[in-house]
Amino acid sequence: MSLPDAKALYATIEATWPAASVSELGPFTIRDGQGGGKRVSAATCNGPYSTDAIEAAEDAMRILGQTPMFQIREGDEALDADLAKRGYDIIDPVTMYAADVQDIATELPPRTAAIQAWEPLHIMREIWLAGGIGPERVDVMMRASSPKTGFVSRWQDKPAGASFAAIHDGIAMVHAIEIVPFQRRLGVARWLMRRAAYWTIANGGHTLAVICTTENIGANALYASLGMTVVGQYHYRILPETT
Repeated sequence: MSLPDAKALYATIEATWPAASVSELGPFTIRDGQGGGKRVSAATCNGPYSTDAIEAAEDAMRILGQTPMFQIREGDEALDADLAKRGYDIIDPVTMYAADVQDIATELPPRTAAIQAWEPLHIMREIWLAGGIGPERVDVMMRASSPKTGFVSRWQDKPAGASFAAIHDGIAMVHAIEIVPFQRRLGVARWLMRRAAYWTIANGGHTLAVICTTENIGANALYASLGMTVVGQYHYRILPETT
């Protein structure tokens, strides 16, 4: 089976980690993230644009109480250069991975290593909150398309981690993987990924995907070690705060 391309992954991210609302303004898509992070707050470009269109998008984001920010996808090189000229900084380059789900579902995790649970249990919310994934991001999960689920890990008789997954068009995207600090480097994240793969198969999916910041060396090494393939990148351009 051939893996989905970057365009398919962008669509999967939109469906499985959605903004509170989306509107079209000329060539730009404007997202109301309501505090849910960059993925649900950044504008994206859908075609030819002008300086006036960029300025209108900036105004629309400010009206929403958001700092002007654009997600730069493959094919957006001209916009990337124009935003740089306008003083925008690069932030959080992201790498997108995908794999045939059968290649990940090769070893069923121990029973407590990745327990399916939805809606989120209190301990999952606590683990996420400690890792910077607060209520606004949990709200994003609640808005996501179905099928969706969460997983919680208990390792060495103590809470160890949590994650979230949802499926769009046969592609399961794993989000919000957070491991309790003293449980890291013990294989917990690997078990969460494998459990998500089995869940994906049970729900008719064919691909497992995940995204992470390019600077997260540990996470990138994990996905590579699982045999996942890099299928695309993106980054953000944000306008620095001015006084």
